[in-house]
Amino acid sequence: MVASILVVDDEKNAREGLAQALSGTFGASSVDVETAEDGLAAIRRLSEKAFDLMIADIKMPHLDGMELLKRSREKQPSLEVLMLTGHGTIEMAVDAMRLGAKDYLQKPVNLDELELVVGRILEQQKLLSENEYLRTKLREKNGYQELIGSSPVMKKLFGKIEQVATTKATVLITGESGTGKELVAEAIHHLSPRKDHPLVKVNCSALNENLLESELFGHERGAFTGAIRQRKGRFELADKGTIFLDEIGELSLDVQVKLLRILEEKEFERVGGNQTIRVDTRLIFATNADLEEKVKQGSFREDFYFRLKVVTLHNPPLRERKEDIQPLSDYFVRQFSMENGKKPIDLEASAIEALKNYEWPGNIRELRNLIEHLVLLWGESPITSQDLREYLNLDVPEEGLTLSLDLPLSEVEKEYILKTLDRLNGNRTRAAEALGIGRRTLIRKLAEYGVNSTDER
Repeated sequence: MVASILVVDDEKNAREGLAQALSGTFGASSVDVETAEDGLAAIRRLSEKAFDLMIADIKMPHLDGMELLKRSREKQPSLEVLMLTGHGTIEMAVDAMRLGAKDYLQKPVNLDELELVVGRILEQQKLLSENEYLRTKLREKNGYQELIGSSPVMKKLFGKIEQVATTKATVLITGESGTGKELVAEAIHHLSPRKDHPLVKVNCSALNENLLESELFGHERGAFTGAIRQRKGRFELADKGTIFLDEIGELSLDVQVKLLRILEEKEFERVGGNQTIRVDTRLIFATNADLEEKVKQGSFREDFYFRLKVVTLHNPPLRERKEDIQPLSDYFVRQFSMENGKKPIDLEASAIEALKNYEWPGNIRELRNLIEHLVLLWGESPITSQDLREYLNLDVPEEGLTLSLDLPLSEVEKEYILKTLDRLNGNRTRAAEALGIGRRTLIRKLAEYGVNSTDER
């Protein structure tokens, strides 16, 4: 686990000393430390990146620690805050704890005590993170994997799922490919009284007509070449449970007739058989096709269409719920990082904004695949909008650098280096790579320019 800590203090020596003391590892956690020179700078950093812990002085110009604490809660509700207090401000530190600060330390800070307190906070954060992961896995087991979102359209969908789940009604789920229609079907089943019985899934487009009919209704021995024994179909296997038929727009008219009979009478015969079999199975259908248009074209039976659409749930495309892109991205980062033992990637604010500006023709499936790729192959540097250009067709303007021709060459080099460092948010490793020089060379040049290697740019 890599923990992110933000140290906020208007005294340069104090914040750099704390940053140096905190660099390294705490138990099972390695630590990434950043600094901010006052409360306003801290708020800017909190707007750009998620942190596990903020260590902030109470007495600061522009925005003091108490106000910073309040505003940090608005930016990052789960952020832990450790307050630093000088002589005469202990009462303020106690007030800060009432407002949600985790603890406080007196200045000058005892480094052994600092290490103890920070280690304890990070360990608690690690346990909370693991518990959240376990809860997420439990939710996946119960049919909610990736069914994430707080946008108005998703809240409306969740409400309909809860309403229809407890009924026996047939459900038609519509939506583009990759929107998670199967996840909606799983949620309906696991919230229903049938949750302890099978949920059987069939992709109707994956099988030809003869194989699909046998798959759905089963067959008797000798019904066709290769039918060497009797075989139960999916409807029998789903008795007392739920059957989910995906891509029903691909069904032949003959299969539609047989499904219409099941919808109306709850009975069928196996292929090659004459015994009528009755089942108690709930049907959930899904399609990315325009069934009304197929009815007009004659490729979809009108009576079957009106019979199956008792309740219609529309799963919206990702481009219509862009406020859900960040929580979905965060979820996928956690999921794939945990699964592969990888350090979580850091998507900067510009990267999230770029993802929101993309149209996502492949919907959630496309976002999921992109995040998995980045988690597996990206390095340790934060990901910016510019980095995503090679993965997505994004209209992200290249950043330019304007320099005066009257400057001496040494000044041109300095401005170019500092501009590159700023563009990469002060990340010296990435800046050195972009400039084509060694990291030590970059640090040496920054020292020549009077820029301390721990200064926040």
